[in-house]
Order: sequence, then C-alpha cells, then structure tokens
Amino acid sequence: MNYLDRFSLAGKRAIVTGGARGIGLEICRALGQAGAAIILADLDEQAAHSAAETLAAEGLEVGYRTIDVTSSADVTALGDELNAERPVDILVNNAGVGPKAEALDTPDEVWSKTMNVNSDAPFWCSRAFGRHMTARGSGSIVNIGSMCGLIVTQPQNNTCYIASKGALHMMTKSLACAWAKFNVRVNAVAPGYIATDMLDRFKTDNAVWYERWIEQTPLGRMGTPQEIASAVLYLASDASSFCTGTILSADGGYTSL
Repeated sequence: MNYLDRFSLAGKRAIVTGGARGIGLEICRALGQAGAAIILADLDEQAAHSAAETLAAEGLEVGYRTIDVTSSADVTALGDELNAERPVDILVNNAGVGPKAEALDTPDEVWSKTMNVNSDAPFWCSRAFGRHMTARGSGSIVNIGSMCGLIVTQPQNNTCYIASKGALHMMTKSLACAWAKFNVRVNAVAPGYIATDMLDRFKTDNAVWYERWIEQTPLGRMGTPQEIASAVLYLASDASSFCTGTILSADGGYTSL
C-alpha cells in the first residue's frame, strides 16, 4: 500500500462553503492540491470570483457559485444542479459567523443569525448534498465546528456561538450514525484560536484577551488556516476511511487543559 495515495482526491469533486477567504480558501487550496475539482461557494460574489481566479492561476480545477447557505431552497437547488452535472463527493460546511456578545446583551436577531448560519445552514447543505451521496452509496462531509462546541472559553463567554457549535457537533454525530449504512461519512474539525483577520484585530482591539488565548494554548501560539485545511483533507480523504462521527480537535492542546 502507498499511504500517500490514501490522501489523494484525484477524480473527486468537492464543494466548500464560505470558501472565498481565510480558512475556507485554504481548505479549497488543500483539497485542490490533493486532486479534487473544487466548487468554491460563498455569499460574496466578488470575493468568490477573485478567490477562484487565484486558485485557477495556481493550476487547480476550480469554479465558484454564489449562494446564501441560510436559504434551504437555494441550497437544495444548488445540490440538485451540481449533482446533475457531475456527482459531488465531498462537502465542507465551513461558512460561519462569530459574534461576540454576553448572554444578557445578546439581541434576538444576533442569536437567530448565529444559529441560522452555524447550525441550520450546515444541516440544509448536508441534507441537499447528502441526499445524492446516500443514493449513490458514497460521500464525505466535513463540518467546521469549534473547540467552543466542546468547552466554555474564557475570558469571553459567547453563549450563542458556543451553543451553535455544540449543536453542529451533535448534528455531525447524528448524521454519521444515520448515513453510515450508505457509506457516507460525516466528521468535524474543531479549531482552536486560528490566526485569521478576524482574530488578528484583537492584537490591538483587545490585547489582554489575545495574550490570554496564547497563554491558555499549550503549544503557545495561534494555529494557522493551513493547519485546519490539513485536518479537513485527512477527514475528506480515504486516509480516514474508518472515521465517522469524529470531532477532530485542532486547538494546540487548548481543550486538554
């Protein structure tokens, strides 16, 4: 056996939601470099087009779609459209939001949007693409959860975000059990603090929090989008063929304390 071949996605087709920037863009790059044809899906058409052009210039096979993943009807239509063209083998539910709000100060609309994007949308997408995967008898779904779905982070306590990611983790396990008989695997990556534009602003906006996050991470640093993309590649590929219902922590040891 050539073990590197287990990571190959040659001949596969993958869709990544929220794929235009940050972690999502690196996931597209990783899956594309492993041989998959990529569909980059994002709400921001200009960003999606630009990201797709960047990846294409790197020699990757990539197209893009503009989609609001919180619209069940739109997601269902996209799943049918893409699978009519050619089967989609891999779905990565990466799109998400991360508002910062204490429980007593969380407006109803913030709670609803957070749950809608982080919990409802991954279900809509999993159902839309999973319907075709289960009928075909193969597929891999990877959800981007969070260590916040496993623990309560400090010093901030962001109840709505924590609740949304906890729900996503349990949905992952439930779908994994429901679809195992169809040879469709469903797993999740639970990132810790990752060096993205969203968190980098805390270096100046709230340096105390930023320094505390580093101190609480045993590896003593932020993770990188590339490290999360590598974890996704593992779960998306046959290298993890006996893994389903797995929540893979990629948090520098944070949840081990």
